[in-house]
Amino acid sequence: MLASNAHVTPAELISSLELSGEKELDEQIKKWILWDRNAATLKQVIDAVKEKDWEALRIRLCRYNTIGTAGLRSGMRAGFDSINDLVTIQMAQGLSQYLQDVYPNVAKRESQGVVIGYDGRFNGKRFAQLIGAVFLNSSFRVYFFGRMVPTPFVSFAVVHLKCLAGIIVTASHNPKSDNGFKFFWSNGAPILAPHDKNIQAAMMKRLEPLPSSWDLSILDDHALLVDPFREVYPAYYEAMKKLLCHTFVETNECSQLRFIYTPLHGVGFQYVREAFYQARLKPLIPVVRQKDPDPEFPTTSFPDPIDGKDSLNLAIKKAEEEHCTIVLANDPDADRLAVAELDPKGRWKIFNGNELGALLGWWALESYKTRTTKPNVPNCVMLASAVSSKILGAMARAEGFTFVETNVGFKWMANKALELQGLGRTVLYAFEQPIGYMFSLNVPDKDGINAACQVATMASYLRSTRKMTLIEKLREIYDTYGYHATICNWFTYENPTKMIQMFDKLRRFDDNLPGTYPKCILNGEFEVKSVRDLTTGLDTAYPDRRSRLPLSPNKQMITFTFNNGMTITFRASGSEPKLRYYSELFGLPEEKEWDEINETLRRMTDAVITEFIQPTQHGMS
Repeated sequence: MLASNAHVTPAELISSLELSGEKELDEQIKKWILWDRNAATLKQVIDAVKEKDWEALRIRLCRYNTIGTAGLRSGMRAGFDSINDLVTIQMAQGLSQYLQDVYPNVAKRESQGVVIGYDGRFNGKRFAQLIGAVFLNSSFRVYFFGRMVPTPFVSFAVVHLKCLAGIIVTASHNPKSDNGFKFFWSNGAPILAPHDKNIQAAMMKRLEPLPSSWDLSILDDHALLVDPFREVYPAYYEAMKKLLCHTFVETNECSQLRFIYTPLHGVGFQYVREAFYQARLKPLIPVVRQKDPDPEFPTTSFPDPIDGKDSLNLAIKKAEEEHCTIVLANDPDADRLAVAELDPKGRWKIFNGNELGALLGWWALESYKTRTTKPNVPNCVMLASAVSSKILGAMARAEGFTFVETNVGFKWMANKALELQGLGRTVLYAFEQPIGYMFSLNVPDKDGINAACQVATMASYLRSTRKMTLIEKLREIYDTYGYHATICNWFTYENPTKMIQMFDKLRRFDDNLPGTYPKCILNGEFEVKSVRDLTTGLDTAYPDRRSRLPLSPNKQMITFTFNNGMTITFRASGSEPKLRYYSELFGLPEEKEWDEINETLRRMTDAVITEFIQPTQHGMS
């Protein structure tokens, strides 16, 4: 709803208000009132001024969103630090200008253009339309999805249509009050530096919205506006089917295995249903109350399948009613996948991201060897991020393919995978602990739709040909390549300064001397063998003490490796006020005392947190 200027102009409105008397804040208040045409968010700012809520206004108006994990994400409300109509236009104007700088040829922009999509969140379509208007006004061809789509479709569309960039309006698995934008570059992968900084800089130079940016009538009929859905939809599934050899499709047709599915009120159902149809799997059995997109997410307080059972409660209940043994769940934009399976004792096993990563890693290699006439395993590559299990590394040593570790996030894995593919390598698979999985580079990003199809096909194959469950296959993987125990958890914090102080203390651990890190835990029982600090570029595992992974000076992340092989990484989340930690300890294939490995990992993890992090002292819970 646009604000009406029929009775009071913005200038008259400003003159009628009693401002704070603070120069910077008052300038920001004036800018908001002059620029914002959305009645609801304009009213929020005016009401706060009338109530003299200067602290809230400082937070909302004197800070700007910065591009983080391949885009922007925040709460939907008034303010330059939030997601709203005005910030959407500012972002789109900045991105548009940056793309014009990179691609000065008008004919190229008119022919290749950008892809724009949105998922099922509040205001998603509205924000997407505002983005579309900005790009049409800048003479870009705009491939605008006219219906809700999953995030992987935008990545795929960029590659398939040979576009210059892609944008999807989504906040993934965040609470219902949030929204955001994810950016894809011309290779279909999430953006990396320097694009993120350059887009940010372009946005900050073009904060004032052009009048044309508010006019959505340009979307009614424009020669450069195209809905790509009818082309992209079948092309996506054709590309997906090429990853399924004929043998597996035949197994799917004969299998009696059924699957419960929930999209957690997101957009995934119709897309995963089609994937199952194309793979000749049994039709999905949906959780009816969660099947259709609903931005309220009414059955879950937090639509996040990453952290397990709370979000899967209804799906597990449905599985028990239907006598099904496997549950599949996507997050609301369908780029992640969670899986649960009923064990022989009637208990539900929710696979964590590393366990599912191990299963799908085995399956990626098995599938490649089955569908390829002359498989060249030494030329193959699998990737995982620095906070994920190193189970793929153990597989690589045994099977002969190459394992590559990257920085955290699919933006790093996808771009590295594309680089390796350009060098002639066959990229089979990539995964990250927060239940993200990538098969092939049809979608150079995590893809929960394809992952769901692959898991269901793997489960059907194992059950039909080996009489084996996913749980049993995971045990076999550990028997073959060595048991990998992992712990992934987090602390929340309210004060980012204290979190940064905690990391700084780790870097000055001995009497506040710079460059001194903790050396041991439990009175010297376990010694720190090496430290990798990606914030500073340090890695003591190498003679030159320089990290082989890219430096991330604006991200806090430190990894400790102990003399028994245990690793633990502490990392500040890029999208939430959380300090995440990831620990791992693994044994050789001949070491079968798995309970002992679990207990050692737990004891060491607890000790590192107590002795190094001291969460209570740093305001974490």
